[in-house]
Amino acid sequence: MSKKASIGVTGLAVMGRNLARNLARHGHTVALHNRSEERTRSLVEQFGDEGDFIPAYSAQEFVDALERPRQIVIMVKAGGPTDAVIEEFAPLLEPGDVIVDAGNAHFADTRRREQALRERGLHFVGTGVSGGEEGALHGPSIMPGGSKESYESLGPLFEDISAKVDGEPCCTHVGADGAGHFVKMVHNGIEYADMQLIAESFDLLRGAAGYSPAEIADVFGTWNTGRLDSYLIEITAQVLKHVDGGSGKPFVDVVEDAAEQKGTGRWTVQIGLDLGVPISGIAEAVFARSLSGSTELRSAARGLGGPTRTPLTGSALETFADDVEQALYASKVVAYAQGFNQIQAGAAEYGWDIDLGRVASIWRGGCIIRAKFLNDITSAYAAEPGLPTLLTSGGFRKAVEDAQDSWRSVISTAVRLGIPTPGFSTALAYYDGLRADRLPAALVQGQRDFFGAHTYRRVDRPGSFHTLWAGDLSEVEA
Repeated sequence: MSKKASIGVTGLAVMGRNLARNLARHGHTVALHNRSEERTRSLVEQFGDEGDFIPAYSAQEFVDALERPRQIVIMVKAGGPTDAVIEEFAPLLEPGDVIVDAGNAHFADTRRREQALRERGLHFVGTGVSGGEEGALHGPSIMPGGSKESYESLGPLFEDISAKVDGEPCCTHVGADGAGHFVKMVHNGIEYADMQLIAESFDLLRGAAGYSPAEIADVFGTWNTGRLDSYLIEITAQVLKHVDGGSGKPFVDVVEDAAEQKGTGRWTVQIGLDLGVPISGIAEAVFARSLSGSTELRSAARGLGGPTRTPLTGSALETFADDVEQALYASKVVAYAQGFNQIQAGAAEYGWDIDLGRVASIWRGGCIIRAKFLNDITSAYAAEPGLPTLLTSGGFRKAVEDAQDSWRSVISTAVRLGIPTPGFSTALAYYDGLRADRLPAALVQGQRDFFGAHTYRRVDRPGSFHTLWAGDLSEVEA
């Protein structure tokens, strides 16, 4: 009997190819399939010495190459292409076999697919994979959803190839049906916020303090040795140090200032609205990218008046980099707090049992937002699993309270000089809104009741009420 593969990968573009190589490097026999046969041949020719590959050139041949329960990883574009691949392979499989979608699918599609395939006796596992092409090859953070039964066979393989931190795999069974893709979506939303805050830090240090990109790179390099130690801070320093070979200018000065996006950030904001979760930091990061790409709008508005940018001097200049570090850290805590609150809300809405501490733990390595900071989040949820917000956790609470003067000072400087800081500003507004004894929402409720008889609740007795605004202004119980 010919040797069988323990897992198969179909879709051998960069991510699929690297994931297959990672599996083979860890001693797993991997079946390979791609719509274009040339990609399958190319992988074997270039990397066949890295492990055991079984190339297959038809769907049936691919399925026949797999041991039971068969485990097929799909690495194709989200949406219609994923559905097409599922429909190609599902009729060839048997009850108990597993189909894994390791792309950036919308979690609602994953829930739909999981239910449909469950009715056919198949396991469908929507799996978030973070770390880009290098992570896929060397060890990503892996976020599988689906049934517990499917994780019994799939989990050991994914844990084996995932990144490791302190000997622990950056992989865990997140929850049922679409939980894995939901958590990956929120991860990407947090990533948007983190990147925006870092970009605002750069803009502040350059626009307010007059630092050059190379000098700012040194600042970020220093930050990366402390509590902001992270992959994103590390690569930011490298990008800022880079000099364009053609022009001799700093790389950041020759790149068009229009940030693109693939959609997961927008999904995060849309679902946040659906769930009623205020993820304002993530939303502002998405809107900032949209604004940056609104070239005609920006061109038309470029002549609008604003303050003169006078660089800081004296003691204000001397402390500014430290103040920005404080503001960045505090705003970062807010962004992560909002993201974890969204995961909590999603779990409650869709019936998922998600361990937030484990989520933080598997984000410590392999993924784009990997950071020293996540050790503290892991510890916070381990100490208090029902933590309402990271902002009330002891260590984070003290750090943010200690950062307040610098945080407010940096934003004041930005406003005075006309430097846009939507991420920093909305994070502080969220923090102040949470800690307020009373919000102006009471007035909003009065307005809603006036024009639409939407009713309101009182602070001194239960029930809902309506004031007869067009009448004698008496109050009636609704």
